[in-house]
Amino acid sequence: MKRVVYIAFLAGLALFTALVAYQGVTQVASALAMAGWGLLVVVLFHLVPMTADGLSWYVLLDRTSRPPFRTILWARWIGESVDTLLPVAQIGGELVKTRLLTHHQVPGSQAGASVVVNLTLAVFTQVIFTLVGLVLLTLLLGEGKLAQGVLAVTALSALSIIGFYWFQQRGLFGWLARRFENLAGGRNWLALVGGADALDTAVVQLYHQRRQVLRSASWMLLGWLLGAGEVWLALYFLDHPVGWIEALMIESLAQAVKGAAFLVPGALGVLEGGYILLGSLIGLPYSASLALALTRRVRELCLGVPGLLVWQFMEGKRLWRQTKSAQERLSIDTSLSN
Repeated sequence: MKRVVYIAFLAGLALFTALVAYQGVTQVASALAMAGWGLLVVVLFHLVPMTADGLSWYVLLDRTSRPPFRTILWARWIGESVDTLLPVAQIGGELVKTRLLTHHQVPGSQAGASVVVNLTLAVFTQVIFTLVGLVLLTLLLGEGKLAQGVLAVTALSALSIIGFYWFQQRGLFGWLARRFENLAGGRNWLALVGGADALDTAVVQLYHQRRQVLRSASWMLLGWLLGAGEVWLALYFLDHPVGWIEALMIESLAQAVKGAAFLVPGALGVLEGGYILLGSLIGLPYSASLALALTRRVRELCLGVPGLLVWQFMEGKRLWRQTKSAQERLSIDTSLSN
């Protein structure tokens, strides 16, 4: 799996380089520089949809054991940083989020179930969000053929999420554990969540909390919709303003492209190509569309790099405490034996 991800990353990097070289580094840099201090506004605005996403996760946790919302938002930030900047095929961040919750006294099975259900709802609501973009693409631009192609990919995503949900209801993780019991990483994660059977039970129980699931899906869908504000702001500061409807169409279909390229870390190259194609449909110059994609990369770096550093600092601090505690216990045992 790792080899496939690395190959996908190299292919995405080659595509990214080709797209920038085609336009010219200087011209792309000039277009991006047009945003100026507006890049900071775009970066900070991302905290708005991130908060909505955090709330969609927060409401899935039991009130008796869930940590404060700031802890959920912090874990959400670190999980996104891992998924964005590391070659983990958009899964590593979910494992990190589970681990972080267990460090805040959330039972492992509940933490794992909340992450699994939240991930399922994220894909489900993204399908709805993509359908909104397809409707806008057809009504505003009459791009029926392109819409059909995206619709086909969206239909496959919908079928996959239905299948994922169906298997979750029938002991998915127990089935996986029995077939991959020799994988150390899998054993470690299942031990973290209290075992495969406990996780399966917690997931099914959480789905029975229909009010919580509905609230979570609503917050998640709102997060997708708010993400269009990032496109609107970026194009405004790049001196190529568009309407909210156009920004919504671009964001919904760009997210569909990113989701389809989940094996490519950060959808590098693929996402840029998607922005260029979508931008051309509403008359954006090549340089402006590529600059729009690069504002997202700037935002990912500005929020992602600190997120990874904070995560490593916290893990290092926790490891140091565990080592110190083990040394103290060893010292006490040695003293007693003497």
